[in-house]
Parts: sequence; structure tokens; C-alpha cells
Amino acid sequence: METIVFDVGETLVRDDRYWASWADWLGIPRHTISALVGAVTVQNKDHTDALRLIKPGMDIAEANRAREAAGRGEHLDESDLYPDVRPALAGLRALGIRVVLAGNQTVKAGDLLRRLDLPVDLVATSTEWGVSKPDPEFFGHVIEVARATPDRTVYVGDHPAYDLFPARRAGLRTAHLRRGPWGYLWADDPEVVEAADWRIDSLTQLTSIAATIAPED
Repeated sequence: METIVFDVGETLVRDDRYWASWADWLGIPRHTISALVGAVTVQNKDHTDALRLIKPGMDIAEANRAREAAGRGEHLDESDLYPDVRPALAGLRALGIRVVLAGNQTVKAGDLLRRLDLPVDLVATSTEWGVSKPDPEFFGHVIEVARATPDRTVYVGDHPAYDLFPARRAGLRTAHLRRGPWGYLWADDPEVVEAADWRIDSLTQLTSIAATIAPED
């Protein structure tokens, strides 16, 4: 294990603020959007489908631009991180492992993540790369920035369809995180169990896993 690449949303960062801001922008109760996110999770659909249930045909990119222009766009600070993030990332770096963050985020989200000064080697987003998960091209970029062979690279994420399965198809090793709606709901699905090299409940477990893997393994 030479490089570990992390998804961002619901792997490193809580989505609470994200969904609350959308609810406020659309003028609906926050619990309503939470329920709709749950509904699309059960159907294994993209999270943006929850927004389109509220406003059919909505142009998400245009809505994001309008929110930014109104000063109600993306925000990210230390309080949005899960508590195990810094200890886990620092522990992996101490072991000499290359640590990369790469998920379906905007350019602004990438900048906000960099400002947090996390103990990582690289932060990259789908918008910066011009391709999003689960497209195989995204994972081609992951392999490039990993600076390691796919079998020596681990992709960590919560979402089976966007993280686990496409990473596995790209030849990467995988760790499925039981966190967030997708992580909890699909944790024991037979296909998830089969596709995951490791199934974890906390990012700090990766430090002990990495420490026990010999360089030639």
C-alpha cells in the first residue's frame, strides 16, 4: 500500500451544511430534503435527484451560480470535518503513505479544502479534472496522481456506485466506509462485501491496516 485516495463528501466532510443550505435556498423545511435524500439513497440514485424531486428540471449548475452570486454558496470549515479525519490522515502520512483527496466537488470546494491545511499530498476535484465519478476517466486521473500502481493504491469512499465499484473496475484496491446514508444503507449488500478489500467504520482503522501490510504485499 503506497497511496490512499479519499472521496470527500460523507467520507471526510459532513453533508449537513450542504443539504441545509439547499433547503433554505429552495424555501423548504430541512427535514423534507433529508427525507428526499433518503428516498434517492434507497433507490441508489444520484443525490441531485433529490433536488429535482423538489424542482423538476432544475439546472443544478445554474442554481449553484445563483447561490454563489447571492452570497449563499458553498462553505466549508473545520466544523464540517468528521473527527477522525485529521488523526487518520496524519497517521497515514507518518507511515510514509501518499495521501490524496479526490471527489466530485467544485473548484471552490477544492480551494476550501486546501485552506484547511489538511495533512495530504494533493487535493483534486472532478470539476478541475473535467470528469466526474463514476466515469472511468476520473479513476484514470486517480491512478495518475496516485504515483503508484493500481494494486498499490486504495480508494476510500462511502458510495458503492460512485466510489467502490468503479474504483474496483479500474484495478484499485478499495475500502468501503460505513458512513453517511449510502455507506450505512449498502454496507452489508453482498456486492459491496465482495468488492471491498476492507470494510471500515472509521478512517483511523486505515492506519492500523496500512501498518500491518508489508511493502511487498
